[in-house]
Amino acid sequence: MTTTSPAVDSAMPRFLDGRPKQLFIDGDWTPAASGQTFQSENPSTGEVLAELAEGDHADVDRAVAAARRAFDDGPWSRFSPMQRQRVMLKLADLIDENIAEFGLLDSMEMGAPVGLGDFGSPPSDTMRYYAGWPTKLHGETVGNSISESMFTYTLKQPVGVVAAIVPWNGPLISAMWKMGPALAAGCTMILKPAEEAGLSPLLLGELAMEAGFPPGVFNVVTGFGETAGAALSAHPDVDKIGFTGSTVTGQAIMRAAVGNLKKLTLELGGKSPDIIFADADLDAAVVGAGMGVFGNTGQMCIAGSRIYVERPIYQEFIDRLAEFAGSLRVGHSLDPQTQIGPVVSRGQLERVTGYLEIGRQEGATAVAGGARLTEGDLAKGFFVPPTVFVDAHDDMRITTEEIFGPVAAVMPFDTLEEVVARANRTQFGLGGGVWTRDIGKAHKVARAVRAGTIWVNTYGVVDPAIPFGGMKMSGWGKDLGMQSVEDYLTVKAVWINTA
Repeated sequence: MTTTSPAVDSAMPRFLDGRPKQLFIDGDWTPAASGQTFQSENPSTGEVLAELAEGDHADVDRAVAAARRAFDDGPWSRFSPMQRQRVMLKLADLIDENIAEFGLLDSMEMGAPVGLGDFGSPPSDTMRYYAGWPTKLHGETVGNSISESMFTYTLKQPVGVVAAIVPWNGPLISAMWKMGPALAAGCTMILKPAEEAGLSPLLLGELAMEAGFPPGVFNVVTGFGETAGAALSAHPDVDKIGFTGSTVTGQAIMRAAVGNLKKLTLELGGKSPDIIFADADLDAAVVGAGMGVFGNTGQMCIAGSRIYVERPIYQEFIDRLAEFAGSLRVGHSLDPQTQIGPVVSRGQLERVTGYLEIGRQEGATAVAGGARLTEGDLAKGFFVPPTVFVDAHDDMRITTEEIFGPVAAVMPFDTLEEVVARANRTQFGLGGGVWTRDIGKAHKVARAVRAGTIWVNTYGVVDPAIPFGGMKMSGWGKDLGMQSVEDYLTVKAVWINTA
């Protein structure tokens, strides 16, 4: 493992102008009703980046009222499908124009290495994909068996006011995944970002106004989950929640949504299996499986953190994965040479290092990494190196619980049937990977593993047109694809007696 210095030659983002960041409600910047703020911290240095408004119930009420006005009576309710498409395309262009600013904000606030790109297409492409949908949404003329004089058809209409609660591990792209289909359907939205990563979503609010969205269509309320997030989840005038985050929080949102039976889309936790067969291209599998768990410092819901390796190549794979983990450059998120940045916060650092100790206590052995980096220039930051555990088994906490850090447990298997059964022995079902040259074997495993996405000879790639979502405790509903748009629509039946 190599480390990089925090001495970085990067400009300060324009959006970090030294002033406290306010809430974006009804097209205006406004302080929290309480006047309270909270600090955003740089995980590479531990320094404070900005003060953000601490929104709570009163601010949520204001934002929901603004979104309701825009949906019921405002200009947005009269926008034609083509008008919705135009402003969405304009927003995509503005995101591209400001993508360096977004990259700096995310690197400074949540630790994403500035030199690494996204898996798949850029965030603006998600908005462009959904900008194509407003002109293609329609109901159907449906025949009935009641009478020839009865004319029946359906309308597809926006569900209403949407609350999007998104995580910190991909602030901009997570916002795109919720914002794109909701706006395409004609909904209005309140975005509640994670308290660890509110800057990119706030910049998005600024650009939405510049793109031509009417006031109230898109609002951003920063704050804490137990106050702002809980208020949105229980609000009687919110028609749908789109949430990405932990399973525990998803369950709390479900309970809060009972009051008015909100529609829910929940993309929750994961503990994904990545299966390496003996006939795999080992060069590709080591790098692909390695970055499938170490990428974004392991802070990915789809992280392939349970790596199953067919026994004939087990030791060779371990040796090569440990060598690969040790070769990755860990360092300050703004250093262009950094491959693995810090974890997002002090709390997350304690969580991940706690699991490193749990792994050792359970009998696993770290052949790479295994402890927080505390020397030199990285001592003030929240750095955990890529860690590879062996001597693990399926019942350990490090193999059953979501760690959300750069920690892999590598275990051997002997047969396809055995590894499928072990892969499915989990409460989660978000993703999984298969590495093999045998296409028949790949198809068989892809069908048998109970997960929302299976990658074959690659890992973690996403595209706006391809649906993404989980099974079991990994949630329900889909982000991305046409299926996501359908989740923001409601179908109305119309009967006309023509006699």
